[in-house]
Amino acid sequence: MQLIESILQWGIPLIITLAVFGGIIWTVQRTVPKGPNARIVKQLTVLVLGLLFMIAVVLAMPFELSLKGELLRLFGLVVTAVIALASTTFVSNAMSGLMLSAVRSFHTGDFIRVGEHFGRVTEKGLLHTEIQSEDRDLITLPNLFIITQPVKVVRTTGTLISADVSLGYDVHRARVSEALKAAALDAELEEPFVQITELGSYAVTYRVSGFLQDVANLVTKRTQLRGRMLDALHAGGIEIASPTIMNQRPLAPDQVLMPERDFHPQEEQAVETLMFDKADLIQRIEKFETQQRTLVKELGDLNEQDGDHVVAEMRWRERQIESIENILETLKTGVD
Repeated sequence: MQLIESILQWGIPLIITLAVFGGIIWTVQRTVPKGPNARIVKQLTVLVLGLLFMIAVVLAMPFELSLKGELLRLFGLVVTAVIALASTTFVSNAMSGLMLSAVRSFHTGDFIRVGEHFGRVTEKGLLHTEIQSEDRDLITLPNLFIITQPVKVVRTTGTLISADVSLGYDVHRARVSEALKAAALDAELEEPFVQITELGSYAVTYRVSGFLQDVANLVTKRTQLRGRMLDALHAGGIEIASPTIMNQRPLAPDQVLMPERDFHPQEEQAVETLMFDKADLIQRIEKFETQQRTLVKELGDLNEQDGDHVVAEMRWRERQIESIENILETLKTGVD
């Protein structure tokens, strides 16, 4: 009998509290609207609910009111101490995550450079931001690190692709400029221009730049530009070698250090699909989720209207929503 009373006094309140908060958390997970800040909202909500759950457990236990008050004060002291000790890490990163979400300087799928790290954003969380590097590896950057570093974001509307080359003073700059502009155009870059960035002791440093509209092929276009520069300079008879070069092999007076001109290399293949596969997948998922939210909103507006054409429009949108849900289910299985 005493065992049953103990179970009723201790077990029932705990089970009820667990059930209530479990239902609340499940409801929150289902009802929080999807969007770019959905993950952060869910994380904050679960954190607050966890603290409230601990308080509810103390209140539900069959203790004296004075003992409950002491336990709550102890719990408050512990939470305060934890927050104080973790203020330089957890709280700082959380506040940095909220700041990044408010500023929205970059989004998932964007190319960014933070310090020495370069890649495409695959995930923006409350405490960290994940990017996928050119080696296809995933790099986790604390949000506090990001807001304390200059962040370079490649604009989705286009960017400038540049490359440098050092040539001797014996080559006229007009010939170099003409060859480098031709190389940029051959690499499918728009509005190319050439700059002289340095007059060194032994060589002149030139920089050719061109506008790239489709930033999805950023890495490939950088390689293509450098390859076209080699081809254009060699085709123009411009030797790419340091004036201080010392070669111990006997060379004919008319021999130059350039490859044969009748060699036609194969076109470079786009490598971004392999490098940034997760970033591409996340970006596709977000696009489909945006379409899904738009269709759901349109379906709700049509539901308030009458007419045969409205029924047809609603059925079409329902089929579209079902198709997008199937696509999203398939795509999300590929996210690690």
